[in-house]
Amino acid sequence: MLKNAAAPSGPERRRTGFTLRELEVLRALVQTGKATVAARRLGMSQPAVSRALGQLEAQLGRQLFERAGNRLIPNGEALSISEQLGPVFAALSRIADRSEPEPSTHSGQLRIVAPPTIAHRFLPTRIAAFTKHNPKLDIVFDVISSDSLITSIAEGQHDVGLTDAQTAHEGIRPELLLATSGICVLPARHPLADLVTIRPEHLENENFIALTRRHSARAAVDRVFERAGVRRRVVIETATSVSAAEFVREGLGIAVMNPFPIVHQLGSGIVARPFEPSIPYRTNFLLPAGQAPSAATLAFIQATRASIEPGDGLPHETSDNDGD
Repeated sequence: MLKNAAAPSGPERRRTGFTLRELEVLRALVQTGKATVAARRLGMSQPAVSRALGQLEAQLGRQLFERAGNRLIPNGEALSISEQLGPVFAALSRIADRSEPEPSTHSGQLRIVAPPTIAHRFLPTRIAAFTKHNPKLDIVFDVISSDSLITSIAEGQHDVGLTDAQTAHEGIRPELLLATSGICVLPARHPLADLVTIRPEHLENENFIALTRRHSARAAVDRVFERAGVRRRVVIETATSVSAAEFVREGLGIAVMNPFPIVHQLGSGIVARPFEPSIPYRTNFLLPAGQAPSAATLAFIQATRASIEPGDGLPHETSDNDGD
């Protein structure tokens, strides 16, 4: 029986079983025949190898090796034990070596949900790649508003959601994907496009495109302008950052928004500039608080995090002919 050695609680108590390290020593000695070589292979000292062998032989109550000069000759029982341990150590090696993941590691069903901008501009390629690596996994992908998404996750109707909406629900556990700061999006030929950074006072009486009030980010943007004493002309309220950017492209006004995930997908005729003071955004995975996530859910989160590139939440430099 394989056990980890436990420290004795008193002088009369003796250890039972043997340790994985002692079995590693046995196999190394069978394969090398020398305590010094086995010690180098295992990263141990030679006295530690001899001590481990002595403890193993004491536990078994019999000798496993014959000493012949500086060599250790395994007897029949040592050879038998080493052979039986082969599959055990092979399995341990497979568990430890994650450099070659199996082509398909998950099955069952994974239910993913996101609001429109993230669903349409960020997740499709990630979900497609994850599906290709897990062909036995059935994926359900829903696109709903962030407020409905929160309720859906809390009630266990979906396994994982992704949103930048602020959450304060006891049935939800957030896991951060990306932290970003708000940007100002404006037509490429707008006079303010020459500025390196946009501040609230620059937008005094400017036509402004706002997200609808059901968005938690709307309140954060409004507070910044209220504190600065700046009045904007809100010409349109819209439900998504994608539609807000399109209204900017059409020249209806200027918008302040989360750069993720659309900052590098804005296209021509529109530019993004840093906005100060900083408006923080946090894009989180949302998980049901009352249940442990499945292995497939955790793997999807890990794969999505790994797909994030440096600068995914930052505006990029634009050239003078962006509007051409």
